[in-house]
Amino acid sequence: MLNKSGIPTIRTQSKSAEISDPFHINGLALTVALVIFLAGVIAAAFLDTAGVPDGWIALEVIAVTLVAMFPLFSLKIARQWEKAVVLRLGKFYRLSGPGMFWILPIIDTLANWIDHRVMVTPFSAEKTLTKDTVPVDVDAVLFWVVWDAEKAALEVNDYKAAISWAAQTALREIIGQMNLADILIGRAKMDADLQKIIDERTTPWGVSVQSVEIRDVVIPQDLEDAMSRQAQAERERQARVILGESEKQIAQSFADASKAYINNPTALHLRAMNMLFEGLKEKGALVIVPSSAVDTMNLGGLSGIVGMARTTLPKTEAE
Repeated sequence: MLNKSGIPTIRTQSKSAEISDPFHINGLALTVALVIFLAGVIAAAFLDTAGVPDGWIALEVIAVTLVAMFPLFSLKIARQWEKAVVLRLGKFYRLSGPGMFWILPIIDTLANWIDHRVMVTPFSAEKTLTKDTVPVDVDAVLFWVVWDAEKAALEVNDYKAAISWAAQTALREIIGQMNLADILIGRAKMDADLQKIIDERTTPWGVSVQSVEIRDVVIPQDLEDAMSRQAQAERERQARVILGESEKQIAQSFADASKAYINNPTALHLRAMNMLFEGLKEKGALVIVPSSAVDTMNLGGLSGIVGMARTTLPKTEAE
């Protein structure tokens, strides 16, 4: 999509739990901390009833509070699909998870929580010119997964945004190398080329692209109308070609039939007489015969046919 300044924007997924919960405090650590703190409060009350000086009671409360804070910030639980990147004094130390693990407060820090599930990122390229200079809008979906959490956390600042930008630039690059017709009918090849290009760019980040699917290709309305008219004209042309081929076959059939009558005038006369009979037996039919055709047939035969037709017509009317 385009923002107000005309710069393309990318729809990225929402941040994972580390943004809304930067300390990733879990229920187990919170429960342990509360139990220790309550035990310290009860012990402070007992010391107060026993007549212990207030200074010692305050020291006890501070000590219990520090002890309660240790599991609160040290005990971590990574979910089944997560891995935590642990840095010790700013350097990579280990990958932890899934499950429960401990870190040393102040010394260890959690750089990132990496999700190892298959992620889905929609992206688009709007008003991108094809090789034949046609502006098109293309929407696609990228399916990817993190296979190396260490690289995803250390090799790129924000791997999710980087993947989205890499996918969009690859899509624009592919569109610029293809004609509109190839884009419309060759989506499978376009998907494969996109997957190859994006995977080459994201592999150093520990990310593998599983598939890319083109969802929609939108072309200008004027061009769509022109393509519709072109398709209609093409169908009409094919219909005319088929009609011409039919006429050619019919003419060839008549030519083949004429060869059978060249050396057999009797057969030709019989065929002509049959045609006249078929025409005259219809009620109110009028048949116009060229004089040359009448000369080739004997008049008596023609009179006989007319008489036969007259005797046939009353019977037909009676019926």
